[in-house]
Amino acid sequence: MNAHARAALTLVRDEARLHWHDAAVWNMRTKRDRAASVVPDWEALRDAASRIKLHTLSRLADYLEEFERKALALGAQVHWAADAAEHNAIVLGLLRDRGVTRLVKSKSMLTEECHLNGVLEEAGIEVVDTDLGERIVQLGKEPPSHIVMPAIHRKREEIGELFHRTLHTPAGLSDPKQLTEAARQHLREKFLAGQAGLTGVNFAIAETGGFVVCTNEGNADLGVALPPIHIASMGVEKLIPRAADLAVFLRLLARSGTGQPITTYTSHFHGPRPGGELHLVLVDNGRSNLLASETHRRALCCIRCGACMNTCPVYRRSGGHSYGTTVPGPIGSVLSPAADAERNVALPFASSLCGSCSDVCPVKIDLHSQLLAWRRELDARGLTPAGKRRGVAIASWVFQRPRLYRLAGWMVRFFGRLMPAGLLRRMSGGWGQERDLPPLPARSFREEWRSRRAS
Repeated sequence: MNAHARAALTLVRDEARLHWHDAAVWNMRTKRDRAASVVPDWEALRDAASRIKLHTLSRLADYLEEFERKALALGAQVHWAADAAEHNAIVLGLLRDRGVTRLVKSKSMLTEECHLNGVLEEAGIEVVDTDLGERIVQLGKEPPSHIVMPAIHRKREEIGELFHRTLHTPAGLSDPKQLTEAARQHLREKFLAGQAGLTGVNFAIAETGGFVVCTNEGNADLGVALPPIHIASMGVEKLIPRAADLAVFLRLLARSGTGQPITTYTSHFHGPRPGGELHLVLVDNGRSNLLASETHRRALCCIRCGACMNTCPVYRRSGGHSYGTTVPGPIGSVLSPAADAERNVALPFASSLCGSCSDVCPVKIDLHSQLLAWRRELDARGLTPAGKRRGVAIASWVFQRPRLYRLAGWMVRFFGRLMPAGLLRRMSGGWGQERDLPPLPARSFREEWRSRRAS
């Protein structure tokens, strides 16, 4: 059993939670479908978004330089980070130099990827995630399980217990409105005390040097409105060429992720506020290597909507934590092997290859094709388990010999009917632990076909 399958057992063996998680995430998929169905030009928008992103990647260095020039002209300060360590060092240096000990953060998957919080906390800086879902997982000392809904794996009763322990709310509180109000009061104090604010970047515009942050809670705006220092962490792939292109992505992002027409807050930043500082930290962290891959560079088109997770049958039934990566689900299973193939070798196999992820992707990333390509690449590198390689080699040898294939089919049907179900599960390894095999047919397809033709 591989690492992902072992980690997934935590959710799989809790049947009630498994079905609840499956339904909760699938609900986002159904909302996405309803939202997309009322946009007559939905497929044209997806085509346009894909073309814009692929064009940007084809000239990424030029657009990054243009964005830097325009951002500097607006009064922002631009920093370049080759990897996570350099990003964390830049952010820590900026805060230390200004005597900051309290930082308020809006949601940023890039800072999760770089493990920024731990670095800052070790340096004595209080870091407060102000997105409600992010704050829940931060208080629970666990990573987010979804890139849009970080605490989707937690029930409201569990959140009530967590708030009782950490925020001293009344015991047994589980009403969502009351829990939200408790979080609002708690976070208000943190906003007022913050000495610096940090945001992510959803879209950066080369033409203007500005960038956009999308939230549903307004926490990004609050986090940077009061303190004089705004730090924005941005992956280099977040760029789009023109301001006119932004409308395409804003129409796709919220509809794909949560089924909303648009995020509640779409905040535009063009330089620092009067008397303040704006620092943009542009991060590579392996993105250039992915860009160099003709097979996998399309993964850099991702706008982090989470739609592929909401539709994926494996993600819904295994949970985000089972992936062991910052970005789980199909897109995470494409991105993670590029960063560390040996550690993440199991993830491209954590997929049914049904293609649903590709169908819902707003920028038309061919996710199922990329997962299949990763399987081939990992096998060619000798990273897949030896047992799997031997099994596939034997199956290939049998499939190429029709008589042997027919004999093997007969043996499986004959002996499979005699074998106890429990034994068959154990023989199938981890694959069979949570699956029931269908009844084995008495005749093969060939025999059934001949019989029907004869009759």
